[in-house]
Amino acid sequence: MASYDVIVIGAGPGGYVCAIRAAQLGLKTACVEGRATLGGTCLNIGCIPSKALLHASHMAHEAHENFATMGLNIPAPVVDWAKMQAYKDDVVSQNTKGIEFLFKKNKVDRLTGWATIPAPGEVKVGDEVHTARHIVIATGSEASSLPGITIDEKTVVTSTGALALDRIPASMVVIGGGVIGLELGSVYTRLGTAVTVVEYLDTLIPGADGEVQRTFQRMLKKQGLEIITGAAVQGVDVAQGKATVRYQVRKSGADKTTEAEVVLVATGRRPYTQGLGLEALGVRLTQRGQIETDAQWRTNVPGLYAIGDVVQGPMLAHKAEDEGMAVAEVIAGQHGHVNYGVIPGVIYTHPEVASVGETEESLKAAGRAFKVGKFSFMGNARAKATFAGDGFVKILADKDTDRILGAHIIGPAAGDLIHEVCVAMEFGAAAEDLARTCHAHPTYSEAVREAALACGDGAIHA
Repeated sequence: MASYDVIVIGAGPGGYVCAIRAAQLGLKTACVEGRATLGGTCLNIGCIPSKALLHASHMAHEAHENFATMGLNIPAPVVDWAKMQAYKDDVVSQNTKGIEFLFKKNKVDRLTGWATIPAPGEVKVGDEVHTARHIVIATGSEASSLPGITIDEKTVVTSTGALALDRIPASMVVIGGGVIGLELGSVYTRLGTAVTVVEYLDTLIPGADGEVQRTFQRMLKKQGLEIITGAAVQGVDVAQGKATVRYQVRKSGADKTTEAEVVLVATGRRPYTQGLGLEALGVRLTQRGQIETDAQWRTNVPGLYAIGDVVQGPMLAHKAEDEGMAVAEVIAGQHGHVNYGVIPGVIYTHPEVASVGETEESLKAAGRAFKVGKFSFMGNARAKATFAGDGFVKILADKDTDRILGAHIIGPAAGDLIHEVCVAMEFGAAAEDLARTCHAHPTYSEAVREAALACGDGAIHA
């Protein structure tokens, strides 16, 4: 039995960052993790391994499609799936070991095992009960499914199984047109799999800017993905190594089917709180199973906090990280803060899609007066040189004050470019501030400046 200032339950992006920040602030800290490795879903079976496969498959695409154009006359690469999987696993291993090093460096105690909270101020791991003045729940989320679907992680898989298939399938149906499904669907499309995406709503990436949705869908179709929208999946039947997806066309009510070797169920995630003992503690939950917290991430139980995917807000690793740092600062007597209006979202397909703040649709619904500055990557010299001229940057600014309200990028390095807009928004900048900031030439970032210029007198290269 040990006594701590803070015990963090969960070593994902929110949990391990919270633990390190708490230790930096002079608090005696421990972090509980049931997995053998640190990093949570994101690092072990989510964000990081998927980015490794996205990168590898994109390199294969470039070799097939663009190398010859650049005068690189070499034989087309043959995919060694086992070696690609080993590369992915090595990337994960390097990162998990990095967190182990950070724990040691910052003197965070690691408690290995699954935690329960038998009483306020107590955390039980295995047979040992530890005490803490403050407990932070950062247990993340798990993949959710639909009625009529049985996950076996072989033929019918979640993202976890899709990252570790024993072969590249000839065909795949992705149920769900959100971030996870489209990223993994694009990986397998580039590796030669015939991919069909089945989405319940009438558009992909629900909640995104409408123009981005339409443009992105056209681009994915051009890349070879078959996309079926407005389709309510009724179930999945597996027989003789094949899966049949049954769905109903929402507009007509017609029943249809589509077959594939593998079905990826990417219908979202749900908070993972099982086994913690929250019900016995009397912790209040929302109707969606999220832990209710106040503005400082405190639950209704004194000394108990919650962050990340188990609370309200977007299920994003970087949102959890921000909350982890903020709650550690609150516990240390400081003023932790998260600006939820400036949390970017990124889809790591090719091209990438990134957004922050308001959309045209949300501003119209709120009755706000705004202006739009838009610039196509076809007018960007760097993008043309790298076969990345598709897509655009769109900046939304207040019509009267010129203050930036949101930005939406579909194109090369969108996930990196969005952050200069995030910084601008954090400081309450106007579009003119961005437009008057010198950007190096030739860079993709010039497209952001041009979109800012377009909020005023007009872009230069459009």
